[in-house]
Amino acid sequence: MNETFNLDHHILSLLQSEPFFAALSRRINKRASDHIPTAGVRVNPDTAQFEMLYNPEFFQKLTADQRRDVLKHEFYHLIFEHVTSRKPEDINPRIWNFATDLAINSHLTHLPEGCLMPGVGPFEDFPRGLSAERYLSLLMKKQQEQQEQGDGEGGSGDGLPDEGQFDSHDEWADGGEAGSQAADIAKERIKDFVKKSAEEALKQGSQGWGSVPADVRKDIMDRLTSRVDWRKALQYFVKTSRRSNRSSTVKRVNKRYRYIHPGKKVQRRAKLAVSIDMSGSVHDGMMALFFSELEKLTKYVSVTVVPFDTRVEDGLVYEWKQGASHKFERVMCGGTDFNAPTKWVNDKGFDGHIILTDMAAPKPVASKCQRMWVTTQDCLRYQHFQTNERIIVVDK
Repeated sequence: MNETFNLDHHILSLLQSEPFFAALSRRINKRASDHIPTAGVRVNPDTAQFEMLYNPEFFQKLTADQRRDVLKHEFYHLIFEHVTSRKPEDINPRIWNFATDLAINSHLTHLPEGCLMPGVGPFEDFPRGLSAERYLSLLMKKQQEQQEQGDGEGGSGDGLPDEGQFDSHDEWADGGEAGSQAADIAKERIKDFVKKSAEEALKQGSQGWGSVPADVRKDIMDRLTSRVDWRKALQYFVKTSRRSNRSSTVKRVNKRYRYIHPGKKVQRRAKLAVSIDMSGSVHDGMMALFFSELEKLTKYVSVTVVPFDTRVEDGLVYEWKQGASHKFERVMCGGTDFNAPTKWVNDKGFDGHIILTDMAAPKPVASKCQRMWVTTQDCLRYQHFQTNERIIVVDK
């Protein structure tokens, strides 16, 4: 491996005109590797963290503009969820890989020579700016026409050229329970990363987005406010909230000091609180929606339910056991003060805190544990404060 080239040393200068991509880059691990010929992104199945692998020799040969576009190419794969979404059923992986690259390369102008590009070479009749799914449809149509004519371009026999796809897609989401769970958690994580990067970009006005086209900006913002699968969101929230209890046990051998010290038994659990905003501004329809979403959540985990308005009353707090059911009931109807549930949860030592609310109150004090907000699309539009914490939007 070429030890003289370190991509981290070049990131700042490469992305100084790209605030959005720079903010996203800070949140992605980058690791040099000679096991990959060029570059690629993947989800580490052990940690559910994103990694960008790159070959130092490949990057060292590129110009500054080419390095910048290669970085953006890899980040676009994450933004468009190509890494964490499975390819369509019964599709040749090469065709899907080509489709995703064509969708991304439409927005890049300084990639290494010979990369797949709509309007160029074998794809001269393909328009720019389409989604991967649209390019997939065009590729399959093109492949079918070539097969009918008995004219298969490229030595692979699938009607696709042998060259043009410069990066590796080998470790994208595939089968297997462990890989699937890691991809689901990572999908929620990248939404959080993109959301925070978009917020940083928005603070700088139109310049904050750099070279990101207007239609892609809109697509990014639409993805951030789409309806969330509670199960996947909860997997991510619980995994990042849970603490470990360690205890000694003679039944498990200590890996480092065999038969000298006792082994360790680790139990991981998440102590979660869900605060429900019962202020007068939250109408009964929204309250019923919150209870419906809470019922979905408690299929997977037990939670402590904390009703609040401007206060929390201990006598109204209860535990919602996993798999149990509770009927909707309004027990308070005052103003709104997010400090009340936050301080109550801080005092009780919870690992995670979810607040179901219309967001119609000032920003609360800091939370000692991870905090997440749940609201509707309409309420998010008129939220009373800005936060870098995760906000999940549920539909009416």
